[in-house]
Order: sequence, then C-alpha cells, then structure tokens
Amino acid sequence: MQNQVQPFRAIEISGLARRLATEGRSVLHMEFGQPSMGPPRKVLDVARAAIDNDRMGYWESPALKERLAALYADRYGVAIDPSRFLLTCGASPALVLALSICFPAGARIAMARPGYVAYRNTVRALNMVPVELPCGAESRFQLTAEALDAIEPAPDGVIIASPANPTGTIIGGDELRAIAAVCRRRGIRILSDEIYHALSYGEPCRSMTEYDPDAVIISSFSKYYCMPGWRLGWLLVPPDLIERAWSYLGCLFLTPPTLSQHAALAALDCAEELDANVAVYAGNRARLLEALPQMGLRRIAPPDGAFYIYADIGHLTDDSMGFCRKLLLDTGVATGPGIDHDPVDGHRFFRLSFAISAEEVEQALQRLGGWLPR
Repeated sequence: MQNQVQPFRAIEISGLARRLATEGRSVLHMEFGQPSMGPPRKVLDVARAAIDNDRMGYWESPALKERLAALYADRYGVAIDPSRFLLTCGASPALVLALSICFPAGARIAMARPGYVAYRNTVRALNMVPVELPCGAESRFQLTAEALDAIEPAPDGVIIASPANPTGTIIGGDELRAIAAVCRRRGIRILSDEIYHALSYGEPCRSMTEYDPDAVIISSFSKYYCMPGWRLGWLLVPPDLIERAWSYLGCLFLTPPTLSQHAALAALDCAEELDANVAVYAGNRARLLEALPQMGLRRIAPPDGAFYIYADIGHLTDDSMGFCRKLLLDTGVATGPGIDHDPVDGHRFFRLSFAISAEEVEQALQRLGGWLPR
C-alpha cells in the first residue's frame, strides 16, 4: 500500500493570502521561498527574442550544460564533463529523478528534521522510507557525520541540504568531508540539495561534489537566479548513472521548457545584478535578527544562507498552523508553519522568508510588533 503523503500547509496559507489580496487587503508574502525580485532584464530580453525566433520544440541545451560545467569549475574548483548534467523542470522533478534512479522501493533514506517538506513526502510517494533524524540547536539544525554513523542499520541514502530549508544553516567543508567519509565507508548514497547556493552571508557554500564524486547533486535557477516560475533545474550525476538517468528523464519528464533554457543562459551572465539582490537579502536578514528578539522571538536558527528565519514560538502557541493563519488574518503577514518542516516539533516553530524588499520587511516588522504582544 502506498505511503501517505502529507499536505504542504504553506500552500494553504498562500491560498488564503491571495484570497485576502483579491478582497483588497494588504498582504506581505513571506510564506514561500521565492524571490520577490523578477529575473534580470537581460533574461527577459533574451526570452522575448527566443519567442520570436525559436519554434520551442523538445530540446536540451548543450550550451547551457557547458556553462554549468564552467560554473562548477569556477565556483568549486571541480572539473565535470557537461554530459553529467541533466536539465529538469525545476528541482522538484530533479529530486524525483534522483531518488528513482538511485534507490528501489523500500529503501531507507535519512534526512534532517526539520527539513524541506518535500523530502519526506517525495520519499514516501515513491514507496521508500524516510528516516528523519532530529536536529536541534546543538547541531545547528543540521545532520552530522556522527549522527549518520550512529544509524543502525545504515540507511541506503541520505539527503543533505546546505543551506537548508527552513533554517538557512550551512554545513561547513570539514563536516561535509566527514559526512562523505562516513557514507563511503557505510555504502550510503548522498543526494545533496544545493538549490540555495550563492545565497550565503559569510563563508561561501561548498558543494558535496568536492568531497564525494559519486554524490548526486540537485540544483535550480529558482532561487539565486530569481526564476522560480520558469521551472528549470538540473541534476548532476556520476558517470555510472548517466544512462539510467537519461532513460528515466525521457520517459517521466521529456525536456524542460525551451524558453527557460534560453533565459538561463542569459542569467548566468548576470552575476552583478543577482549579487545586488543578495545584498538586499543580507540587509533584510540583519534587520530581522535585530528586531525579532526585541519582540520576544529570541530562539532563532542561525540563517547562514538561503533567505529564511526559522523561529521558536513555543512560548506563544503549540499550533503553528493556527498561529500562521491568525497572523495572516489579523495583520496580512503570510508566513509558513513549522509543522510542514517537522511533524514532531514543528508545532512550535514558524518560518519567514526575507526574499522581499527592505520596505516590505519594515512593514512586516511594524505589523508583527503591534500584534505579537496581544
């Protein structure tokens, strides 16, 4: 019998937020991890030209795969054959593809709790077994090599996320190396979700491919490149999985949107404009970390990267979904319930995305400051 997949409750919050907006309410969208900035102007110009000149058939861009290989050489210092990149309709299909080519039904897949809601539910949907490891403040809400080494029996695979959703915490290079060593010794396949790379506020993010060439890497143009609705991601696989991955990709998903591939090539040339967005996020992060503790939200996961604040509201409620719903109805600030990310302890956490403008952050703080004391 198929495992039950739980709903993504932030989608319900977002639906309510959109309904309130159509009724004339002022709504601040901090419920989803999507940039409020649109893609760079060059991306739009290239897309318009492609609409005029390309028939938009099924296609996978060799030039884009070559540029991705160049990106990994420049950013991480690793040489990767472009044929190892598979272009997908976003990171979510890349996750489905990665799990499908790496593991049979019944496989046990380790992951951090709290973590991205789709990890647990996609594993279940594919009739695999999520092995959620509780990760608290003592490990910065991240998996550790020590925790992986202690699982008996060893899981078949592990999903690593750095920076993580919902916490924004980053796993440093030394710990990634230690995780890779444990997984190599115990025969655990690594799936590394690196969708938030280039969004960091201190040390740069390291890729698991630097430490384990057999790791399967998931990434996307949705976050740093501000292209969530364009639905374009990629999967980086080791050479022994290329043929199998191609077979699954063609049958399950065909190819990603042609228009998005043209646009993505342009996006890779827009680092200056995109880094300016990251500077805005950095300012928003600093402002929230300054103001929220003054409002009583003092237990916050350290957001090293991504664009989230994951805050403990256990002193206010034991119903994070009810909290987020009431907050939205009373103030127009849409946020995400922690229960999405942690079915055990998430009832006392909520998540805010700060991928919005500085002005919107100030509005949100003003509304929260007047509401939380009540």
